[in-house]
Amino acid sequence: MIVLGVDPGIKATGYGFLDFSKQKVLIQETGTIEPNPKDLFENRINKIHKILDALVVQYHPDVMVLEKLFAHQKHPMTSSILGHVRGVICLLCAQRGVRLVEHSPKRIRKALTGNGNATKLQIKQMVAHSLGVNEQKLTLDASDALALALGYIQLNERKI
Repeated sequence: MIVLGVDPGIKATGYGFLDFSKQKVLIQETGTIEPNPKDLFENRINKIHKILDALVVQYHPDVMVLEKLFAHQKHPMTSSILGHVRGVICLLCAQRGVRLVEHSPKRIRKALTGNGNATKLQIKQMVAHSLGVNEQKLTLDASDALALALGYIQLNERKI
């Protein structure tokens, strides 16, 4: 089973493809999409869509795990902007027939570390250790995306 984790953002969208078979998890691809901040908003979300679409066509994920949207009262515009990015990602799932699953960051953190309040750095360390990759080569966005995919696998291991 190929699981794609996506950590959406207008400045940086992290992604990670994991192949789960025979009780082994292997990284197929991970990275960060960083649109030019000087580009028009619609061009930035288009870039995210185009790159993710090409990756979905290449790796054929069975499921995409997306971080659930949350609104922070100090930054209400952030959730609105993030909603646009999530919208093109959800559209991509419909266009390519990829099953979409959403999980809260807290649930994924708890699945991976046993602590729903683990920091981004702790998650990055756990992901790197679990997948046997160099922690220095992972951006926080890519490690968050891999965490979503890995957390989904751990939460659903018996069903997969």
